[in-house]
Amino acid sequence: MPGDQFLDTNVLIYAFAANDARSAQAESLLANGGVIGVQVLNEFTNVTRRKLGWEWPQTEAALGVIEDLLGPALPLTMAIHSRAVALARDHTMAFYDALIVAAAIDARCRVLLSEDLQHGRKFGSLTINNPFR
Repeated sequence: MPGDQFLDTNVLIYAFAANDARSAQAESLLANGGVIGVQVLNEFTNVTRRKLGWEWPQTEAALGVIEDLLGPALPLTMAIHSRAVALARDHTMAFYDALIVAAAIDARCRVLLSEDLQHGRKFGSLTINNPFR
């Protein structure tokens, strides 16, 4: 179910990437819906500008498509930040990865679709699923 899955930044990047073997799968995942948080949008914007070299109009158009498909991103709150600190500390995770996991937990998603985290790893009722493996 769309509300059950949280999409990590890499899913969005691949959905808009040119000449990437993962694009079709990522486009399908994005079209099926899901949940994202503001941190995902922050990372998406940074990657499109710095790594992909997109101009602002292209980045902003992609952000508009994402919002049209997924609705508004969930806010980054102090509760998510605090949970992310604990996750990073207790599970030896990078802090920004922990922010994504914390946001997915806060959204009560059952699945986090991500290429960057260990497939099958569980955080309570949240399971990491790498759809590109």
